[in-house]
Amino acid sequence: MFADLFNRFFSSKSGRIYLDYAGSTPVDFSVVKEMENFQKVFSNPSGLYKESMLAKESLTDFRTRVAKVLNVTKNEVVFTSGGTEGNNMALLGTFEKFKTKIFTPHFITTSIEHSSTLEVCKEIERRGGEVTLLPVSVEGVVSVTELEKSLKDNTVLVSIGYANSEIGTIQPIGDVGKIIKDWKSKNRNSYPYLHVDGSGTSLYLSLDVGRLGVDLYTLDGAKIYGPKGVGCVFVKAGTEIRPIIFGGGQERGFRSGTENLVGIVGFTVALEHAHKDRELESSRLTLIRDYAIETILKNFPDSKINGSIKHRLPNNINICFKGLDAEFATIQLDLLGFSVSYSSSCVTLKDDSSSYVIRAIGGEECSKSSLRFTLGRDNTKKDIDLLILALKKVVK
Repeated sequence: MFADLFNRFFSSKSGRIYLDYAGSTPVDFSVVKEMENFQKVFSNPSGLYKESMLAKESLTDFRTRVAKVLNVTKNEVVFTSGGTEGNNMALLGTFEKFKTKIFTPHFITTSIEHSSTLEVCKEIERRGGEVTLLPVSVEGVVSVTELEKSLKDNTVLVSIGYANSEIGTIQPIGDVGKIIKDWKSKNRNSYPYLHVDGSGTSLYLSLDVGRLGVDLYTLDGAKIYGPKGVGCVFVKAGTEIRPIIFGGGQERGFRSGTENLVGIVGFTVALEHAHKDRELESSRLTLIRDYAIETILKNFPDSKINGSIKHRLPNNINICFKGLDAEFATIQLDLLGFSVSYSSSCVTLKDDSSSYVIRAIGGEECSKSSLRFTLGRDNTKKDIDLLILALKKVVK
């Protein structure tokens, strides 16, 4: 039955065109092959017998390989179940570390962060913490001046996504890191920490986390042609956070639970491929992205681009079509063979079909009239030409 469904939707004869790579990527064939090689290494890495020693050695090897890509030490790599858990670990772990009866931890983030950050911030407020949501410009860029003004004596963490998954805007993390570093030096504090969610940027932006000046960094296998349900958090040496999952004390006590070795294998190989292919693939997709934006704006005079043109992920195309019902248009395009989205995949599960990200950049009208097309390894300019033809049937 599954084979029939797979062939129906994904065979070369299906004619479907996938344009939601920001939502999820397929698992690369070479990643699958490497994972298959480790299917028989199933023993618990925490055991003391031969099979467990093999699993433990393999786990150490792949942790070291991830650390090499990120330019960090292997002890700074904590494996998780993916981006959502990673963001929860960074924010809630910091909150639990600093909260006391006489100290209220203060967090700073932006109004356009992924729901796995914003929902955690709401939980922090429910637990008695304090949160500042920084506004962004019409292009979706955070103001480092506003960030500096928002820092306080009780600010323990600043959390900013490397780039926004909906509109593709890349944030000035280097400038943010400098401001925080200067603040800590001036106030002689070990905090605030800087947390960056890099889940959706690993294919296109530098993975040299060691030079980025961050204390916590989230990665996700589902966004890099790796398996779902696995990722990691870089926890800089000396960064003190409390665990939010308790049990056997695996991952140096940061994240209890038997490690998903086969998933970690796939994540590592996918991350290495992302690092190796980044420049070439970014250049290729930038050309297709720019062609798509230019062609769409030319064919639909009432349309406009959401987000920054200059500081934008190579694969992101987010267009507002005046008066369009984006949710209904997504369904219509699906019937025509195109997989697209109208907001972050996590937001579509909620009742409100509008995009809070686009509202935040001053686009109230566009919040329900924008479509996101995100490119990947299989896309070509021909896909864009076919998309234009489909859009002409959908956008009236």
